[in-house]
Amino acid sequence: MSDVMPNDEPAVPPAPQSPTSRIWLKELPYVGVLILTLVGVAYTSFTKRPTTGYWEFLVPVTGVVCIWSGWRYTDDKKAQLRLIWTQAAHWLAFFAAMNLLLLPNVQKMLNADATGLAILLLLALGTFVAGIHIPAVEVCILGFVMALFVPAIAWIEEAALIVLLGVIILIGVGTMFWWIGTKRQIVTHQATRNID
Repeated sequence: MSDVMPNDEPAVPPAPQSPTSRIWLKELPYVGVLILTLVGVAYTSFTKRPTTGYWEFLVPVTGVVCIWSGWRYTDDKKAQLRLIWTQAAHWLAFFAAMNLLLLPNVQKMLNADATGLAILLLLALGTFVAGIHIPAVEVCILGFVMALFVPAIAWIEEAALIVLLGVIILIGVGTMFWWIGTKRQIVTHQATRNID
């Protein structure tokens, strides 16, 4: 007879989390900020008007992500409070700069696309500089990637016109070849009819 009771089950250790899922969870806040930033720029570009409330929402979100990222580098309460206050001052300065871009007199000089790109550039610069002050390489990389989107978005908007022109030319050439081919078939069909 065995000593194991029917209700006794061997303890099974919990399955370890895979390194890939830990990396994704760690990078999720940065990806979230990047996606939110791109959504804001895309919305501004499509609606042709700046969305003040959205950018005002995104600044504290980015600030919280920066504080979260720098928290692991703090040793004590004093360092944590310093991180919070420096990041709050940092993001308030960038918040003020964004609101200067959104003033009606400034908006008369900038179109919605230029405003969206300028705000994205300010967010990218603010994020990169925050990463230097924390110091957190991930935040610096996020700022750098956000900055790379500025010329990429400008190029995509210009390329969209070029792509549209190319599609129109292809449709025109295709229509011409179809028309020539149809005409040849009619001539060939009439020629064979006349022979019969």
